[in-house]
Amino acid sequence: MNITILKAELSNAQHASDLVMLLDSYASDPMGGGEALTEYCRNHLIQELQKRPAAHAFLLYADGKAAAFSIAIEGFSTFACKALLNIHDFAVHPDFRGHGLGKQLMQYISRFAQEQDYCKITLEVLEGNHPARALYAAEGFAPYALDPAMGGALMLQKKF
Repeated sequence: MNITILKAELSNAQHASDLVMLLDSYASDPMGGGEALTEYCRNHLIQELQKRPAAHAFLLYADGKAAAFSIAIEGFSTFACKALLNIHDFAVHPDFRGHGLGKQLMQYISRFAQEQDYCKITLEVLEGNHPARALYAAEGFAPYALDPAMGGALMLQKKF
């Protein structure tokens, strides 16, 4: 399998189309919520991402076909006083799972983060997503805790 991994150029029509297709596939998957992207999202995602210079998209192609992606957004660690990279979306298309592509994409993103001098990479994962959790653990991700006596951090949300 010939693998190409790159930082997506959102002004590139093929990159933009592939990114939306892969995100829609992920959103439709049970691990992504089980619902396809709305028409609004499909039509405006690239434009909205382009407004955010701290957003980074990555694409992995296998034999010339869009096979995996990630969208990450820069944040800031006040304790480290440095930028961090939060992986907001990360998925391998179902047709390409089981070939180690997620590992290759994660390693690419890790190198990118180190080259950009981010202090860390953060992400969230569903408790029941065992393949993703195994990948993340193998790549050095661990639950976040400042003091083990206080327990691990929880990811919470408030929707509007």
